[in-house]
Amino acid sequence: MLAGFATATPKTADGEAEMIRQLKIAHEQAVEQRAAAIVTIKAMPVHAPDTLRAEIAGKTQIALARHLAGLRPRHLDTPEDALCHTLRTLAKRWQYLDAEAKKLTKMIADLVRRTAPQLLEPFGIGVDTAAEILIVTGDNPERIKSDAALAKLAGIAPVPTGSGMTSGRHRINHGGHRQLNAAIYRTVIVRMRFHQPTIDYVARRTTEGKTEREIIRCLKRYVIRAVYHLLRPAPRTASAAS
Repeated sequence: MLAGFATATPKTADGEAEMIRQLKIAHEQAVEQRAAAIVTIKAMPVHAPDTLRAEIAGKTQIALARHLAGLRPRHLDTPEDALCHTLRTLAKRWQYLDAEAKKLTKMIADLVRRTAPQLLEPFGIGVDTAAEILIVTGDNPERIKSDAALAKLAGIAPVPTGSGMTSGRHRINHGGHRQLNAAIYRTVIVRMRFHQPTIDYVARRTTEGKTEREIIRCLKRYVIRAVYHLLRPAPRTASAAS
């Protein structure tokens, strides 16, 4: 930077994209802790009395937490009493984390729809994927000059591996933003199952001799290119408004 060779524009953190990133950190932690709580809840009743195990057998997570949170242990004289206190505490913790995760999900969804509603228009792109896109591009997406640059940021640009007598071979790029890469992958899988134009594309490329991995790599590149063009109107609109 001091020598003047670093000319890339840094990602800013002064708008909705940064707000989404901060909320997503809290959301992911709440989801992780909620999962840990329910795993512990299901493991604890192994040594519970038969009556309690029969009461909670086959219940969904919400019903299980509601039932255990309603326990009213009055004493602390036996291991069964301690187990009831423990299950009640864990169930209340799960309920709190579940409510927190749902509240954060709604806040993130509202911010995504307010910031870039056009990202939700393509088939297979939901709020979670759109949020990851906004987090990676930041509040100044105009700094990304091409769809190839965005693909490299997402780790979707393939790396050529051909050498010597071989050419045209590529491998998956293991760099880039792994969360966005995974989100684009999920979008591609959804399209391969439910999007008829994508299903037809897969069938055609399969007859051409492409493997499933190669087809998925092509589709991920196609999706990230479409995302790039959806992001481009944002800076023009902002400049026009100013």
